[in-house]
Parts: sequence; C-alpha cells; structure tokens
Amino acid sequence: MLRRMLPFLLFAATIPAANWLIGNVGSVCVPSGPCLIPVGFGLMAPSGVLLVGLALVLRDWINERHGATGVFAALGVGAVLSALFAPPTLLLASVAAFVLAELADYGVYQPLRKRGLALAVMASGVVGALVDSAVFLLIAFGSLDYMGGQFVGKMWASAIAAVALHTWLVARRNQEPRPC
Repeated sequence: MLRRMLPFLLFAATIPAANWLIGNVGSVCVPSGPCLIPVGFGLMAPSGVLLVGLALVLRDWINERHGATGVFAALGVGAVLSALFAPPTLLLASVAAFVLAELADYGVYQPLRKRGLALAVMASGVVGALVDSAVFLLIAFGSLDYMGGQFVGKMWASAIAAVALHTWLVARRNQEPRPC
C-alpha cells in the first residue's frame, strides 16, 4: 500500500515544501520577492524550482499508476498543505501553475506515451516546465524576470530526479525474486 502511495505523498509534499523554500532559502532573498538560487549559465531562479523539478517527474509517475485523477487528487492534497505555509498569492500561483501545467503535460504525455515512456516524460516535462514557470511567475511576482532560471532549474532538477527514480526502480526490480 505504501509503495503505491509513495509517489502521491511525495508529489503532494513538494507543493508546500517548494512554497516554503521560495520564501525562506536562497543565496539572495529579494525584498517582497522570492529567495533565489543560481541554476547555471548566470541565471537565478526562485529556490522552490528544485522541488518543482522533482514534482514534474513524480507527476508522470502518478499518471502512470493512477491516471490524471490521481495527479489532481495529489495536487489537491498539496494545495491544502501549502495553505498552511504559503501566503495566498503564492498558494494561488502554485496551484494555478500546477493545474495548467498538468493539463498541458497531459496533452503532450498521453499521445507520446504510446511511442515510449522516455519520450513522453521528456517532452511533457519540457512543456509542463514552461507552462508552470510562466503561470507561476506571472501570478506570484507579476513578471517573467526569472523565466530562464526557472526553466533551467526545473530541467536540472527533473533530470536528476528522473535518473534517481530510474536507478531506484531498476534496483528494486533487480531485488525482486525471479521464478526459476
């Protein structure tokens, strides 16, 4: 049961955790704005980007196991939890960004899934990251100033999360007893 719920719980937890990071952790914290981290190529991004990259991978994992209904249920749990930690504007920005990004992601993921999981995850991750970044930044901060950093940070975090998840799944599969 826990194994089936793990991606759901992790995804739900990334939403409040990312919102908390944005307001509390970074190498620079902008007054009345986000705390920022460097993501490479001279770009900065709100620190929550690290967990949103993980959320994009977890979202695809949930979609594989529970479909869109599972993704939206986990999003709802994450939104409720986030309401405990985030100011209303940040809460609205993150929920709107996740919902619209999920719809865009789903529109790309489902047709490509038939052609292969890796292609579906990569393409939907790029589309989801772009939509999520634009919607979140516009609602939360009223500008797209950190769009490049948001996108690069999400791609780094998504790649790291995807490799870690793949490695974990392969290790688990190799540990399962095989019939003789």
